[in-house]
Amino acid sequence: MAETLIAGRYRLDTLLGRGGMSEVWCATDLELGRRVAVKLLAPNEDNARFEREARAVAALAHPNVTQVYDYGEDGDRPFMVLEYLAGGSLEELLRANGALPDEDTHRIASDIAAGLAHAHARGVVHRDLKPANVLFDEDGRAKIADFGIARMSAGDGTLTEAGTVLGTAAYISPEQASGLPATAASDVYSFGVLLFRMLTGRLPFESDDALALVMRHRDEPPPLVTDIRPDAPPTLAALADASLAKDPAARPQDGGALVDALALGAAPVAYADTGATRVLPAAAVAVAPGRRRRFGGVLAGLLLLCLAVAGGVLAYEVTRPSDNPPSPAGTIPLITTKHHRTTPKTTTHGTTTTAPTTTTTAPTTTSAPTTTHHATTTRPAITTHPATTTIFTTTAATTTSAPPTPTTTAVTTTADTTTTGP
Repeated sequence: MAETLIAGRYRLDTLLGRGGMSEVWCATDLELGRRVAVKLLAPNEDNARFEREARAVAALAHPNVTQVYDYGEDGDRPFMVLEYLAGGSLEELLRANGALPDEDTHRIASDIAAGLAHAHARGVVHRDLKPANVLFDEDGRAKIADFGIARMSAGDGTLTEAGTVLGTAAYISPEQASGLPATAASDVYSFGVLLFRMLTGRLPFESDDALALVMRHRDEPPPLVTDIRPDAPPTLAALADASLAKDPAARPQDGGALVDALALGAAPVAYADTGATRVLPAAAVAVAPGRRRRFGGVLAGLLLLCLAVAGGVLAYEVTRPSDNPPSPAGTIPLITTKHHRTTPKTTTHGTTTTAPTTTTTAPTTTSAPTTTHHATTTRPAITTHPATTTIFTTTAATTTSAPPTPTTTAVTTTADTTTTGP
């Protein structure tokens, strides 16, 4: 095969993948002496969409987003030069292993969430997040790739017309399935499908008919993760369920919310009042978002109370009468509030005895605190909280009415083209 150079610089070495819109090659950058991925637009395809992808990726610079190095045209054929990722795709990993180990699931989900957070913060919505578009570098770091149908809210709008469904059927959000505009919450839904599959080894909806699959995402409530895998980590399962809510307002709102939930090890609390509740483990609730300030206040209050108790004990020990018997070994004197009666004390002291045969009454006469006073203990009681705490969150099982089906619905499935090495 004759050597093929793109723009006189990039030598095409190995074909990595080919889809309906483009093909991806492992190539060598002859000027810098490094391996790269060259993506070539297929003949007669949409140049504007290809340029849009290049601009979307170029606007991002994050360890969990594939880098773009160059963009241009070779003759009449547009090309894009991307970071070469030799670790394969998440799709390949899932096909080979099914459900992933929980530690790997948490790590990969955190990488994807971080990439989404970066994109969403810059107004970029991916709109086609799926395992084939999650690639790994040599260190195993996950990176989001293929922004071919990404939408930039600050750019020139969408390249699709109203009522057109764009995305991959197995991972499409309900609002996209209804022909409505995609938002950051739409990427969150696709993330929920990814997380569901990593935890269970299967998709929440399955069908051989792409259109039927799209309609199921639009209309049917997904199963809970624990319906399929009861031993799934509760926080990851709850996050997947919340991300798969039909109503976009009931999901974590963007990648940043996903990052927070995964970093704190807890599923997000309710994002919208849908009337649904969910019980989360006490360990998850202890570090749930928004609760750290309240928890710190409780700790500060307990610390002040302990200091007050200690101060009261010290004051009592210093000022108590010397003729009081010492406290039994191993006991802590109680702090008491004394309410004196109007009658005087009648304690008899041993020094007033006048005859040898008269026994001293002091040992048998107790001091006023036990005979003439009411002692009220002020040491606080310790309240033990139950091991399981209930907070209110949304679940995927609760659904809202699906948006009305648009007059025209066309399904466009995208190719699983990757930029990985063999």
